[in-house]
Amino acid sequence: MTEQPTPFLERLGLHRRELRAWAMYEWAITGMYAVIVTAVFPIYFADVAAADLDGATSSQIYALANTVGIVLVGLAAPLLGALTDTQPIKKALLGGFAGVGAAAVCGLFLVDTGGWRLGVALFVVINIGVNASTVFYDALLPHVAERHEVDRVSTGAFGVGYVGAGLLLVLSLAIIQVPGTFGIEDGTLPSRVVFVLTGLWWGGFTLPLLRRVREPEPEIVLAPGERPLAAAGRRLLVTFRSLRGYREAFLLLIAYFVYGDGIGTIIRLAAVYGTEIGIDQTTLIGSIVLVQFVGVPATFAFGALAGRFSAKRAVFGGLCAYAGITVLGFFMTTGWHFLVLAMAVGLVQGGTQALSRSLFASLIPAARSGEFFGFFGVIDKFSGFMGPAVFAAVSSQVGSSRMGILSVIVFFVVGALLLSRVDVEAGRARAVAEQRRIESMGSVPD
Repeated sequence: MTEQPTPFLERLGLHRRELRAWAMYEWAITGMYAVIVTAVFPIYFADVAAADLDGATSSQIYALANTVGIVLVGLAAPLLGALTDTQPIKKALLGGFAGVGAAAVCGLFLVDTGGWRLGVALFVVINIGVNASTVFYDALLPHVAERHEVDRVSTGAFGVGYVGAGLLLVLSLAIIQVPGTFGIEDGTLPSRVVFVLTGLWWGGFTLPLLRRVREPEPEIVLAPGERPLAAAGRRLLVTFRSLRGYREAFLLLIAYFVYGDGIGTIIRLAAVYGTEIGIDQTTLIGSIVLVQFVGVPATFAFGALAGRFSAKRAVFGGLCAYAGITVLGFFMTTGWHFLVLAMAVGLVQGGTQALSRSLFASLIPAARSGEFFGFFGVIDKFSGFMGPAVFAAVSSQVGSSRMGILSVIVFFVVGALLLSRVDVEAGRARAVAEQRRIESMGSVPD
């Protein structure tokens, strides 16, 4: 009997309405990341908001602002994640943090020449909003996708995100380059209009998830009279101790902590680094647009590679590519160099991140997704903590960002070595057995 071909949307991991609605949040935040974290705002900050500061100082302040927002969320993420496993509030917290972050993005309209202090304050709030909301977004993955679907659904969402980011960046670039076409005066106003547009984009495209994705019922039953926050704190300690029983998930967390730091550093500081070494604004933003559109087929291709060779091998290949990118970044001098490196980043960025998320989801029981993804959130956020800090420290010591960008290679090499020690099959078997045990007992045991 001839095997029927897999439907197109199923191959992409977007074959159900709730999967598409879940993926739309990737569309929302990847667009925001592209404009605010990666492309337009870093350049605006260096050239306008911090115009009275020298280039090295501006880069250091921007890196520090990234670090502060990440640390604040990282400290709270495990407790909030554990709380959502006892209370049906994953979507409420996601929507709340997304709303605050989107409002802060709109607030960047008020940042003009020399207003770097307000810009830094709002940027910290933006980081808190997006980093906190993604903790609950990621925790929904094991609930919207079947276990055999998680790789395709995760990479499919990243692909959707790249499409959205590419479209928003193209529109943003058009507004900045030819503001008269849109009836906007020249000067700083075009960039500030783009900030408002981006905030509305983030907030508006959060709505499909809030409307169409079902809030999962908590599988952790509180004792009579037990307060949810106290229970969350208790479960947090239980989860931390129980991580020893999920060796492969725990080892993956450590590996992701290391190599995710390198990925986050490149995402957050590439435009600042390019500005410092003299790459013009049009090339910088154009390169980041290129990353988005290269990333669409590349991310879906990573999902196919995971199905053919395994998610672990696909991620390992991405890390090898990243190591090469950091070396080439050290020698970069022209706009063409930046374009080539942008294309290389686009080939591996989305797939590496998406498969790391889905690989972790496959190593944990779905009933404990909130608390485990709370820890994943800590790793995800703190993995963006050390890279910018090391970048800033090395750049400060040598007076140039070139050695700072080269230092990032350490994160990819060490992370790949740790990833090589993860036994995925053993970890998945452990997660399936624990989920069955939880379902048979009717609640999560201590």
